[in-house]
Amino acid sequence: MRRTTSTFLLAAGHACVDVYQGSVAALVPFFVAERAYTYAAVSGLVLAASLLSSVVQPLFGALADRYSMPWLIPASTVLSGVGIAVSGLTGSYALTLAGIAVSGIGVAAYHPESARIARAASEGSHRAMAYFSTGGNVGFALAPFLVAVAIGTGGLRWTPVLVLPALVGAVLVLPVLRALHRKSDAPTPPRGPARQNATSSFVTLAVAMAFRSIAFVGLSAFLSLFATQRLGGTAGTIALFVLYSGGIVGSALGGSLAARWGRIVVCRWSYALSAVAIAGVVWVPGPFLYLFVALTSVGLYVPFSLQVTLGQDYLPTRVGTASGVTLGLTVSVGGLASPVIGSVADATSLHTALAPLVAMPMLSWLLLRRLREPEQPSAVVAGASRA
Repeated sequence: MRRTTSTFLLAAGHACVDVYQGSVAALVPFFVAERAYTYAAVSGLVLAASLLSSVVQPLFGALADRYSMPWLIPASTVLSGVGIAVSGLTGSYALTLAGIAVSGIGVAAYHPESARIARAASEGSHRAMAYFSTGGNVGFALAPFLVAVAIGTGGLRWTPVLVLPALVGAVLVLPVLRALHRKSDAPTPPRGPARQNATSSFVTLAVAMAFRSIAFVGLSAFLSLFATQRLGGTAGTIALFVLYSGGIVGSALGGSLAARWGRIVVCRWSYALSAVAIAGVVWVPGPFLYLFVALTSVGLYVPFSLQVTLGQDYLPTRVGTASGVTLGLTVSVGGLASPVIGSVADATSLHTALAPLVAMPMLSWLLLRRLREPEQPSAVVAGASRA
């Protein structure tokens, strides 16, 4: 199978999985409207989608370094959809929480192995990995509309309809897995000299990504409510769509910019832009909100796929672990911060609770000033032959 075809199918499958990450925030207004959940209660749902993922995803990454588990990609895709599908079927907060947590585990299981497979199928191309990440952002962007169509039609009892993208995603990746399995049976070329792990640089990168996650997840969890309060009507759905669709542009743009200026430089400037843009979201009045949401999204997503490949290059002998941390643990930290934001919003206002998010990308910028580009791998990522 051609590399471009494999990348397209993997990106489409990634979109089908990340629909469920975007669905949690998109479901928040419906839980508030139908069940009168408080800000703290809905932030608990965001936490449920993130907490288990933050613990489990690095574990799946470590397993991906030791064992070939391509079957996990379609299985975890289906699990992600089933969790969201059942979340609206019961009035019990505990069972709703459990359904969303199950979806979070599915997402956690998916990303490390899929990132390893994507890097193997792309033969280490940063641009192809950017397209793979862009697929996830497409899923994020579609989530508010899929939720609005399904739940807006019949209420939360229609959440089972949301399992459909998972079924499609599970089918899409099967041809890629079969092609890589056949390729693994062919003789492999000799590898270059073993490269050393740069653990301290990887940890610094992971902390920078964690601050990015707090900014993005904190904003996405409450942006719909914040925009509706300020502009009314369907402003919440539109703002959430802009936030997620801006990520499509940012991820695709990141690979091209990095090819010219390098990954570290591009990440630094992106975080500087993000800090200014988040300040605009919080303090600039009127419809300019949408412009600053778009700039925030692009600024936070340009570095995303670049940091995934940076993490893999900093830990060349532990690609699965690097993927589990950069795609899972650091992303999930934002969910851990959401209850704090929700509690502050209940005690004061959403405006006050979102203001500290301006500092998060600036902290990422400061940390990235300590990093340098790692040496480039001389061969396809370690472990590709196990695919």
